Amino acid sequence: MNFLLIQQAAEELASVPQAAPEAVETVEPMNLWTMAQYGGPIMIVLALMFAFAVYLFIERLVTLKKARQEDKSFMNRIKDYIHDGKIDSAIALCHETDTPSAHMVEKGISRIGRPMSDVLVAIENVGNIEVQKLEKGMVIMATISGGAPMLGFLGTVTGMVSTFYNMASTGGGTIDISTLSEGMYQAMVTTVGGLLVGICAYFAYNYLTARIQEVISLLESRTMEFMDLLNEPV
Repeated sequence: MNFLLIQQAAEELASVPQAAPEAVETVEPMNLWTMAQYGGPIMIVLALMFAFAVYLFIERLVTLKKARQEDKSFMNRIKDYIHDGKIDSAIALCHETDTPSAHMVEKGISRIGRPMSDVLVAIENVGNIEVQKLEKGMVIMATISGGAPMLGFLGTVTGMVSTFYNMASTGGGTIDISTLSEGMYQAMVTTVGGLLVGICAYFAYNYLTARIQEVISLLESRTMEFMDLLNEPV
């Protein structure tokens, strides 16, 4: 009897149509572009700052590389020209070399015959101008390294303000996560973006500063070599 009941129940279950399995909603992974869109207008400013920092870094690298490129025999040739009295040839060589140190030496050559103090002052003045050229844009790079994180934190604050405003505006005492996600996304994404841009600009600034110091040391070395050259007995 029990066997018959079990068999009848099995047949009834088999005749009932089975519901189709629910489709599992797939969530696309978030990429950098999608993340940046959640950041709002501040991410546009951060993107522009990052692009300008990259441009400035590359442009300064090219300039500094050119400033350091110099023929090792440059000072020896200058010495030979001066000892032979070929001042015009020495100046022409400085024009051809076209580096900060060559510009300083050229100024010193044009002051030959004057007191040594006047020659040194003229060289130092040109050196200061050349250093200012090398440091062009470094203030902007430093501003980006410090300002980008602050902009990111500003986005954090505005995002949290938006989140709390949406919470306060929700009626019925129920809070929908979807109404809060926009502000929370903005708060987190702008923080990440600001820190990323600031860190990159900070390391780039320090690297360029180190390279500038190397060029300054080279200029000081060339100044001492030229002054020693003028002080050598004929």
